[in-house]
Amino acid sequence: MRGRTAQVRGFLRARWRVLARLGGWSVLEAGQTFLVGYALARALDAGFLAGRARGGLLWLAVAGVGTVAGAFGTGRVYGAVAALVEPVRDRLVERVVARGVREADGGALSGLTQQVEIARDTLAGLVMVSRSFLFTTAGALIGLFSLAPRLLLVVVPPLLAGVALFAATLRPLARRQEAFLVADEALAEEWGTVCPGLRDVTAAGAEAQVGAGLGSRVDAELRAARSLARFGVLRVASLALGGQLPLVLLLATAPWLLAHGVTPGALVGALAYVTQSLLPALQNLVHGLGTSGSRLTVVLRRLVPPGEAGGRRRLVPPAQPGTADTRPGRKAPGPPSPAALTLTSVTFAYGPASEPVLDGLDLVVPDGGHLAVVGPSGIGKSTLTAVAAGLLVPASGVVRVYGHPVPGTEAAARRVLIPQEAYVHTGTLAENLGYFRADPVPEEELLAAAGAVGLTPLLETLGGPRARVEPAALSAGERQLIALTRAYLSRAPLALLDEATCHLDPEAEARAERAFAERPGGTLVVVAHRISSARRADRVLVMDGRRTECGTHHELLRTSPLYRDLVGGWTPRFGRRAVTASPPPVRCGSRRCGCGPRFCG
Repeated sequence: MRGRTAQVRGFLRARWRVLARLGGWSVLEAGQTFLVGYALARALDAGFLAGRARGGLLWLAVAGVGTVAGAFGTGRVYGAVAALVEPVRDRLVERVVARGVREADGGALSGLTQQVEIARDTLAGLVMVSRSFLFTTAGALIGLFSLAPRLLLVVVPPLLAGVALFAATLRPLARRQEAFLVADEALAEEWGTVCPGLRDVTAAGAEAQVGAGLGSRVDAELRAARSLARFGVLRVASLALGGQLPLVLLLATAPWLLAHGVTPGALVGALAYVTQSLLPALQNLVHGLGTSGSRLTVVLRRLVPPGEAGGRRRLVPPAQPGTADTRPGRKAPGPPSPAALTLTSVTFAYGPASEPVLDGLDLVVPDGGHLAVVGPSGIGKSTLTAVAAGLLVPASGVVRVYGHPVPGTEAAARRVLIPQEAYVHTGTLAENLGYFRADPVPEEELLAAAGAVGLTPLLETLGGPRARVEPAALSAGERQLIALTRAYLSRAPLALLDEATCHLDPEAEARAERAFAERPGGTLVVVAHRISSARRADRVLVMDGRRTECGTHHELLRTSPLYRDLVGGWTPRFGRRAVTASPPPVRCGSRRCGCGPRFCG
């Protein structure tokens, strides 16, 4: 509860400008309320009762102008309420999607499409009702004081008593309404189970047993409904006490008030304040908070369970690489730099009852390394890159990019992920290629990158860097070349290629991978589409769901039956690029890894 209260306070502090705008427009509504009674009282006392009809009409005209101004302010209030409520809806959508993906929650879609909308609409209504009550009450009380302070002695005590009684019933009412909804859902679920099997129930002679079970559900809902109704009576009592009793007291004490200096106009103005302002405002508050408030509480408890209030487990939206190049080239000899990518005891599954895709995986990709990830389709290769990029959060374990925890802004600035489906936006080719850079990319650097990755023929066909690009007119392979060159131009040293070359021919694929592997200060992790990618890598990680192995291409041919099957009768069309020095080892320490100290050591 304290965590949620702190979250609400932080949310409101961050939007103080919206709150100020909301309060500013609401002042017009308070002014309208003030004029409703005050102008009426002056129209009687200084106008019609004094024989000056023109003066009375002028005061009524003032009240009309106040009504128009109040309506104008109320119209502007809706925009401020939207600016306050829509961010809450966005956060709820993130939580619902996160839980649905993480727990394979079948009710997440319902939560997203129905319960989130209920929460948004209800919250907006509560903001409107609460705001209206506060400013309407302030305007009415100021008006009563301006007319005759004695009027406050008659109106304020029962009003405060009614509001206090209503406030005391809010929390118990919310608990009972939630209990009623739970009982109603349990009964509906029981009916949904029994009705399709009525023939079987009759054939098995289980009518009494099934009837008893349904009867207990009906009785539970009846008890919850009665308990809820009892508190509904208290809500009606608070409305009568705070909104209707002041009217009765004004009429009952009218002789005393008139005898002590309260004018007839002031008394009529007080009656107008109670009947036209305070009573409707209190009715809206009681029905709004009493019903919608309890409903919102129930929906929020279901959308954001208490364990998730602090946001400990959530999906992290994709972060774009930063612009600061912390490693412009390979470092001179000195203190060892942190590994480019480290996974420590990482476990990830797509649901609590699902088999882990990654199970206690330990993996170290050194700075400057080149790792290829291979395995059967659907084994979890793309999941591994998503976890490394911070798009998926593991159930346990630690992921780091250059020593920075994943997910996190520092880690996101040091990696770039190129997925299989490349994204190209409408605009110039230079704008597409420089998407990950804060400033325009110099044309010489852009052309050099295009030449390294293999984009030059397409660049010339399109008409140069300033040519307009229409994504629909490009082939899948052409879009991949643009995405690869864009990633090559980014400042992120770690490149994660998730089958990012699957639409390229073998020659183009080899050229692009070599460009990333030879990029100054670069580290490359490739989810291999062809086995030739594994031959080009320093190390190969073989994933098969039962046995994770890591080693060079030739080592795995000797030790991994799965890798030999994947290689099959493949005949290389390209020679391996020369390696003049021994590449730094990639260590794999999965609990299911069979590579042993020879390869992981």
